[in-house]
Amino acid sequence: MSTRPPLARLGLDTGKKARLHRILHQHGLRNGTALFLPYDQGFEHGPRDFFANPGASDPKYVTRLALEGGFNGIVLQVGLAEKFYWDFAGELPLVLKLNGKTDIPSDHAALSPVHADVADAVRLGADAVGYTLYVGTPAQEQDFAQYRQVRVDAERLGMPLIVWAYPRGAAVEAKGGKNSFYAVDYAARVASELGADMVKVNFPHPDKQDDVPEQYRAPVTAQEAVDAVVRSANRTMVLISGGAKAGDDAMVEKARQSMEAGATGLIFGRNVWQRDHDDSLRFVERLREVLTKYDSAP
Repeated sequence: MSTRPPLARLGLDTGKKARLHRILHQHGLRNGTALFLPYDQGFEHGPRDFFANPGASDPKYVTRLALEGGFNGIVLQVGLAEKFYWDFAGELPLVLKLNGKTDIPSDHAALSPVHADVADAVRLGADAVGYTLYVGTPAQEQDFAQYRQVRVDAERLGMPLIVWAYPRGAAVEAKGGKNSFYAVDYAARVASELGADMVKVNFPHPDKQDDVPEQYRAPVTAQEAVDAVVRSANRTMVLISGGAKAGDDAMVEKARQSMEAGATGLIFGRNVWQRDHDDSLRFVERLREVLTKYDSAP
């Protein structure tokens, strides 16, 4: 099992350290691990994501679910945060998502435009901000430029920055695809080198080897692949995404492998709220049982 460095060794300023301490040690399991509930899918994928559980279209229902499930925080876009988070402010950490795109245009030239700023996060009482960074698209230069301003503002205001590091575009698809070990590993490293405090990545698939660089063609296990991704992120904390809905046993095993690799935690959205209330909480409890085994010092 890989170990995670404690907050005291991550080189954080006092504002970031204080907010991350609240998230990791005053909420959730309070043991240094993290379980986040993202709720930006209505923006990113459209209302179709709520068809499986129509009640999940209500932000108040999902935010209360995050409280009942003992999550470390909820991820909201600015409009939902302004209209719904005030009911729960102080009870549940907020991660304010600063950018986003619809899935109507092609991902081949993907750019996630900024529509909120770090000052909005401070005003709303957030404990972190989130930024989607598309690695490998033709719009990468523009993406890096708007990300730089977010990073500078986050540093100035002492706000932890969580980067959704997503490989996208035709060049990525031509080299194994967005969830290949190569692409996920590369994206984690890019986020780290660009100053992310946490990076959110999908679980890597080492079996996706079509046209990947030679170094990624050697046979490796899923555990070895996720180990390498966490290692590439070095002192940037890693959150592993639940991804598309799959069988519960498979998702719990991915969670276990991620934590064995030294990830800080998990970020599961549709896998939680695309089911009825009681089933959601039963599944969350299985994830919490995994996280319970991976305490870390402040």
